[in-house]
Amino acid sequence: MNKKKLGLANVVSISVGLVVATSCLVSLGEGSGTLGVTFILAMAIAMLLNMTTVASLSELNALMPNTTGGLAQYTLAAIGPLPTLVSMVGGYIICNTMSCGVEASIFSFSLADTIGGNIPSIVYTFIMTFIILLANLRGVDMFAKIQDIVAFLLVGSLVVMGFIGMIGAGMGAKVDQPFVLEADFKGIASMTAVAFWLFIGAEYAIPISKEVKNAKRNVPLGMMIGLFLIFIMQSVMVLGFHNYVEWGKLADSAAPHLLYGYAILGKFGKIWMMLVGALAVISTQNSTVNSLAVICQGMAKMNMMPKIFAKTNKYKVPWFGQVFVSAAIFLFAFVSNNSADMIDFLILAGSVIWMVSYILAHIDVLVFRKRLPKAPRNFKVPGGWTLPVIGILGTVYMILNISTDPHERMMIWLLTGVSFLVLGIYSAIWIKVKMKMPIFKHVPLEKVMAMENDLYYVVRKQKGIWK
Repeated sequence: MNKKKLGLANVVSISVGLVVATSCLVSLGEGSGTLGVTFILAMAIAMLLNMTTVASLSELNALMPNTTGGLAQYTLAAIGPLPTLVSMVGGYIICNTMSCGVEASIFSFSLADTIGGNIPSIVYTFIMTFIILLANLRGVDMFAKIQDIVAFLLVGSLVVMGFIGMIGAGMGAKVDQPFVLEADFKGIASMTAVAFWLFIGAEYAIPISKEVKNAKRNVPLGMMIGLFLIFIMQSVMVLGFHNYVEWGKLADSAAPHLLYGYAILGKFGKIWMMLVGALAVISTQNSTVNSLAVICQGMAKMNMMPKIFAKTNKYKVPWFGQVFVSAAIFLFAFVSNNSADMIDFLILAGSVIWMVSYILAHIDVLVFRKRLPKAPRNFKVPGGWTLPVIGILGTVYMILNISTDPHERMMIWLLTGVSFLVLGIYSAIWIKVKMKMPIFKHVPLEKVMAMENDLYYVVRKQKGIWK
């Protein structure tokens, strides 16, 4: 038997590395530019709400350990196929391609702004997307060996730059501006939805739990420590922003890290932040193309998506999924190209989709507490039903206050509402016609666990249940 090699520090570093991205800096710039340093309070609220989600997902993982589908399998066993399929396509595929497209847009803007010239920034996005797709189609994981290094460079750079700005040791002239732009609690609370994006993704550390020593303690604790460290790092950045970048410019910028880098260390700082951000974006897109194609392949095996997503090329790569994901990423990058307003809009829309999946996680916990109260769990959310309910109510509040602009808020609701409606109709038809299952009847937990075995699908097809 292989010994478990990962400890608490590994979980913390993985959680931090998975959460921090250049799109977070856009949200950080928007929030800081709107509230001033009181945005730190909005971040604290968002962090605590994300901690409730991490706790709920940790309990679900304890109930159904080592399931590769994560939230999809939890929801399938708790509520049924319809919310599962909607949350998987919406929460995983659409939301991840949308966020990755926004990251690509920030990358192209940063590169064009730093290099200069007359080449449209979207050209850089196309070249990057094409090269990453080509490499992955040949089974080459371009950044597998340096993913951790890239994440460390981004996080380390933000810590150093934030600290330099906070103590006023930058090379540029300090800015004379107020600390606080908005002190009203309602205004601060309304920005928690913007702050929410800064903490999304810590739960992706859960799949490594089978490799972690004392996973009952170290996995949930490591993710929560990771969220707290991110909060500290982003708070230092906000204080640095106050000293060197005008609030209004931060709120309007499509790449606030370039503004800040230049203000702190001149042209060198701008180039450094561009290079580190570019590496992070390329690494993220590489991982997204790879992992989402595999997820689509698995869903196709489960008869939850068209069979073409399960087909592989001569390199054993799910080629259609990679092409589909790359095209979706480029589409979102094209839509948001060079527009800070569109980048902000897509980030908030993606946040709503992700929030819905987090609400489902809390509901899953409550359902299993009622249905399987004595089932073995090596971790339970403390306080009974209190924290999951707080998580649900807090997340609903963020959705209802997703933007301080009433028109933008309505457009976000409209976009996400129409998306979920279309997904719901598609999913209901697909489940009834292709999967031949009741759309809301939950699948027994033991059967969901059995789906990890390839023989499950072979037997189901042999019996003529799936065509």
